[in-house]
Order: sequence, then structure tokens, then C-alpha cells
Amino acid sequence: MRLFLVALLLLAGPARADGERAGAFDYYVLALSWSPNWCALEGESRGAEQCAESFGWVLHGLWPQYEAGWPAYCPTGARPPSRNLTAAQADLFGAAGAAWYQWRKHGVCSGLSAENYYRLAREAWDRVNRPEVLRQLDRVVKLPAEVVEAAFLQANPGWGADMVTITCKAGHIQEARICLTRDLEPRDCGTDVVRDCAMEDARLEPIHRAAPAASVD
Repeated sequence: MRLFLVALLLLAGPARADGERAGAFDYYVLALSWSPNWCALEGESRGAEQCAESFGWVLHGLWPQYEAGWPAYCPTGARPPSRNLTAAQADLFGAAGAAWYQWRKHGVCSGLSAENYYRLAREAWDRVNRPEVLRQLDRVVKLPAEVVEAAFLQANPGWGADMVTITCKAGHIQEARICLTRDLEPRDCGTDVVRDCAMEDARLEPIHRAAPAASVD
């Protein structure tokens, strides 16, 4: 019976492996979060600073990934990022705190210094064309999640459908997850990442527009 249970555990395999060796992974997942939806679901109730800004897609994270599963919280000799360094990433991650958390959980598994991890994350971000049409929404819409995926594929010629997946949460579009090689070239996602949301009426909130400043006579 004991050998049988061990065999089952080996077959199942861990979805996540905390404390794995830094730098030992197969590819990256670039996770983009639609900020207005995150704010509507949880950010505004927390008073999150990014919800006061006119963000569309923000970088949730650049995640080292195995072909099946992912590492997290890897031991590393790299120094943690300074406050100035994380603050400089707020335009990308939505907030300095989000940049810090992504380093602590995922960046440490990259095998890079904090500076180089953030530099690579920004380069990955710059290589992806975010669909401009979504930024033009002026009201809440409900649409099939596959429409968002199609918009990414149209904006990034040469991508295949298995290179990007759209996730949903609580009836909302949550994230676009794009799979990249360690050299940041697009590649097919692993089977545990390709889990497209199948909703036909996923909610998409419009970008918050800051009110114009009052004129002074």
C-alpha cells in the first residue's frame, strides 16, 4: 500500500514546487492583468493605489515555469530590490508593492538579480502588442473570452492560439497569459497553462478615466 501511494504521488506531480533551485526552469509566462476588472473585484475595496490611475493591462508577473508546474520562493543569494527600484516599476506592475511581491515569489526563481529580472520583465512587456481596441471602451461590456484572445492574436501576427490563454474570475476577464522562451520568443504554453476561459459573457470594465482638473478663473 505504501509503494502504491508513493507511485500515485509521483504520477500526480506537484503543480507548484516551493524552494526549488533558482534558474532551473523551462520557459516564462508573462501574465497581464486587466486592471479595471481587478479593481472592481478587489482592488477598490482595498484602496489599492493602482485603482486611482488609468491603467488598462498591467504586468501581474513574469513567471518562471516548468513544462508542468512552476517554482516559487526559490532560495537565492540575490539581494532584494531597494524601495527605489520597486518604485520605478510602478508604471509596469501598477504599484511598487506588486513589483516587490512578484520578485519575492517568482523573480527569485529566475536566477537573475532583481535589477535584471525587472529589466527582463520590461523587455517582455515591450515585445507584446496589447490590443488597442480594449482601451477604447467607454462602458462595461460582456463578451466571449475568446474575443480577447483573438484580439491579442490579431495584434501579434505570427502567434498561435496555444501561445496565449485568457483566464476569468468571478464572471470577469482576469488575465492574458503569454508563454515565452527564456529568450522571450513566443512559444506554445504547457498543458497546465492552456486553460482558456470558456465564458460567453465575461465582463470587461472600462479603463478608469481621471476627472479633468478644475479650471481656475
